[in-house]
Amino acid sequence: MKTIEVITNLHTDDVERAREFFGFLGLTEDTMNQGWVARFSSPDSGACVQVVTRDATAPEDSVMTIKVDDADAAYEEAHQRGYEIVHPITDEPWGIRRFFVRSPDGHVINVAQHRS
Repeated sequence: MKTIEVITNLHTDDVERAREFFGFLGLTEDTMNQGWVARFSSPDSGACVQVVTRDATAPEDSVMTIKVDDADAAYEEAHQRGYEIVHPITDEPWGIRRFFVRSPDGHVINVAQHRS
């Protein structure tokens, strides 16, 4: 399994307010927006931040998304290592396969793979 990308997931009560704030810092491009989750990126560097009001399908919100090339392999390894699975591996309607796992420090991590 290979890590492709890591994106922070910051809680917000107001996506529009977050857009304005992060735009001031140069993250002016909306690269994804589903209403409850949005990603703002720099058109020059690709740097980004993701904000979440409340996850649409998981029981808890995650603090970050780690995109991998094989979510199933990551899921199996998390199980083998005895890590707590917070949200089972799921094919989501917006085109990703993902699961949530709790880190040893208690952080909930969204491990995701884009489906082709």
